[in-house]
Formats: sequence, structure tokens, C-alpha cells
Amino acid sequence: MLDLSVLASLGLTLDEQQSARLCAFHRLLLQHNKAMDLTTVPEEEMTLRHYADSLLVLRRDLISPSASLVDVGSGAGFPGLPLAIARPDLRVTLLDSRQKRCAFLQTVIDTLKLPGVRILCGRAEELALPPCREAFDYAVARAVAPLNVLAEYLLPFVRPGGQALCWKGPAVHGELEDGRHAAWLLGGRMGALVDLGIPGRSHYVQIIHKISATPKQYPRKAGMPGKDPLRLNLS
Repeated sequence: MLDLSVLASLGLTLDEQQSARLCAFHRLLLQHNKAMDLTTVPEEEMTLRHYADSLLVLRRDLISPSASLVDVGSGAGFPGLPLAIARPDLRVTLLDSRQKRCAFLQTVIDTLKLPGVRILCGRAEELALPPCREAFDYAVARAVAPLNVLAEYLLPFVRPGGQALCWKGPAVHGELEDGRHAAWLLGGRMGALVDLGIPGRSHYVQIIHKISATPKQYPRKAGMPGKDPLRLNLS
């Protein structure tokens, strides 16, 4: 069961409609999880590991009012759906390459009546073209790849002046050098590493500022960012 009191204890206060929608999303997640393998996180840990983890960026004031946001590799809908529920002013796009996941996300959107949320089904490398290229204030992703790979997935979607927000665990400290180099190649600059403040967990959001347009050669062909990540070659 989703424990809203845990969220409240972390300063995440939701109104009645937002609470009802978040609980409805949680019920749909549990209902579809066994058949679709949406998450392996035990139910008793989901409040902190999924919902608080997604929403604590709001306590850090990391997302501006009325912003456009694309959640790349949205999967079961984290962090995009909790953010859309808690911040209905946001224009949220959920991007995932798997048809079954996209069908689940559409079910949630329809059931919860979230008019500000849409879905893009396809690979990030193939969708980072007009009209989606450099079309968003924020591109976000939650622990789907190393930082240098995330930069290549996310920054092509972000307008100059916007930001990529990368949810990361403790491994991020070993990824900063290559991540900084990749961000520079892609028109970005590494910003602050923000501790989300989840009790008992080392979890962060790495901010990458979009400084200039991403060169046309990025992202590379589908699969290449993961197979041959952009690295700082010191040899």
C-alpha cells in the first residue's frame, strides 16, 4: 500500500485530488505488475524507492512552473507520472521504447484523466529529431544508464537554457569525469549534484545545464550510446 504519511514526513504534501490520483496509479501498477514486469521493487519499499524518489526534486525546487518535461525511458512511469500528478501545471511527455509499457502508461493516463500528459513510443536516439529535438525545458531519466550515456539520451531533447535531470545512485561519483566530457560534447555543462535526502539511501539528481545546441551528429544511431559511450580519453 502506498503510504502517504511517509511522503508527508518528507515534506511532500499533496491535496485530496493529487493523493487520490497517486493512490490510483499505485493500484494500477500493482494490478499490471505481475503480467508486465513493471518493477521488481517490493511493495513495502515502493513508497520511498519509487514515489518519494520521484517527487523529492519538487522539494529542491528543481523544476520551474509550467515547464515542459520529457521522461526518457519512463518504464512504469517514474518519475514522470508522479511529477505530473503532483504538478498539474507541467506538460509531461513519457517516452519508452516498449509497446507494452506504453500501453500501460496510456491506461494510467486515461484512468486518471491526466490531460497534460502524452506518450511517445520509440527509442530516444530515433525520436530526438524535430519536432522533439530541443523542444523541452527538462529531460529526465531515472537510473537507466551511466551518466555519459544519459547525457547523450537526454541533452538532444533539451532546449538551450534548459536542463537534463539524471536520477543516480552512489555510483554517480565514479561517473562524473566521463559525464562532464559527454555533456561538453553535447552542448551541456555539468551542474550541481543534489542529494534527494531519502532516509537510508544515497540517491541524487545530477543537473546538466544545456548551454548550446547539440551538434547534429548526436545522438548517434540506436544502440551506439550504450555500446560505445562518450568517454574522456586521457591516453
